[in-house]
Amino acid sequence: MFLKQISNPALAQYSYLIGCQRTGAAIVVDPERDIDRYREIATSEGLKISAIAETHIHADFVSGAREFAAADPSIKLYLSAEGGPDWQSEWAKALPGYNPLHDGDSFKIGNIELQAIHTPGHTPEHMVFLVTDRGGGANEPIAMLSGDFLFVGDAGRPDLLEQAAGLKGTQELGARALYKSLRKVSELPCHVQVLPAHGAGSACGKALGSIPNSTFGYEEKFNPALKLALNQSEDAFVDFILSGQPEPPAYFASMKRVNRVGPAVLGKLPEARLLSLDEILPRLNESGFVILDTRSRAEFLEGHLRGSLFTPPEKFSDFAGSYLSPEQETVILTENAAAAQDYIRQLVRIGFDHIAGFLPAASLAAAPAEAIVKFPTADFQAVQALLVGNGDSFTLDVRKATEFAGAHVRNAHNFAHTRLRPCLVEIPRVPLIVNCQTGQRATGASAFLARNGYTVTCVADKFENAPKAILE
Repeated sequence: MFLKQISNPALAQYSYLIGCQRTGAAIVVDPERDIDRYREIATSEGLKISAIAETHIHADFVSGAREFAAADPSIKLYLSAEGGPDWQSEWAKALPGYNPLHDGDSFKIGNIELQAIHTPGHTPEHMVFLVTDRGGGANEPIAMLSGDFLFVGDAGRPDLLEQAAGLKGTQELGARALYKSLRKVSELPCHVQVLPAHGAGSACGKALGSIPNSTFGYEEKFNPALKLALNQSEDAFVDFILSGQPEPPAYFASMKRVNRVGPAVLGKLPEARLLSLDEILPRLNESGFVILDTRSRAEFLEGHLRGSLFTPPEKFSDFAGSYLSPEQETVILTENAAAAQDYIRQLVRIGFDHIAGFLPAASLAAAPAEAIVKFPTADFQAVQALLVGNGDSFTLDVRKATEFAGAHVRNAHNFAHTRLRPCLVEIPRVPLIVNCQTGQRATGASAFLARNGYTVTCVADKFENAPKAILE
């Protein structure tokens, strides 16, 4: 048996390619949309991808299942038929390769058996897959492909449907379902590997470990959520799992719908088309046209093209997914075509397909002065004077709610940077003082707010430098 975990660090997402080396058949579980990566790995191992499976309808990336099916209609699609009619992959139902799965169903890829176990909680349709290498003589599973159900050090959050998609009243029901699902798998052998769909950095949980995999026995001993589900009351588990969850990026709200009805088929990744300043300057005031500036924070704060969003390399997917709307056309400001191609890959993975091309960062040197703008910045030492001198100002803290609860500027209002776009109507049209923990999120939020007509002062400083006199 061949098994490879394929990582996307930008989204902390894991896909899996599993192959039967005796027959050459292979399956990809939870693929992302840029399917060329999986094909290259399969080819290098002498395997042919003949099937795709998904643990659930994803909310944090565009699934690659439809892309595979469009490229090869003979591919089998193993998708959950649990959870009710609102939780089915509608796009797949008319396809010849569609195989709806119910709790306990099994199928084979060559001599490798996968058994689907319905584990609702994160979502109503969620399944895990137990993998048994029958061709190798095994009669017990070697691994559980756990999707967003069980992570290293955590369990899948049950509140996303309510917090991201606005489905009121679903988070407690999901938490109670998750409790039962965790108890359902309690008899798994301790040697079974736990192969999750996400690691540290994902918004699909609150305490995901950095280790890419684990075993069920280890998680049973040391995973707080699993331990609580197996040893404590349902109410205690519900209180624990719903507290302290991070605020999801705005694009999560549309991903469930996109993946349920079916994303557009790309065929291939868009190419990084070189653009000139002359093509871009006339469009700077268009609401549907956005420049994603990937330069350093210092360079961005020194001046940027009017209306640009700050999208640093290490937070590109996070910031783009929080501040962009799917219908907007984007231009990537970056060093060269190779860098632009990587950012294009990141954009299409989260459903932003309208990419005009890229503009070399060096081009800004030739931009006319009237096209370059910047907003005021301050350090925390200056914030006290700003608070006194601007009586009508509004202090906006764009950290997570858990960070804000620890300490914050006096009379500050907390809107996590990932939630600014859907919450924009709640922010008054007065001068804003925007802060975060290091200045990074404050810069991204300030750029977004300035683009939307707000007057902002960005606190480009570390929160640890804030004088105690201004905190509460």
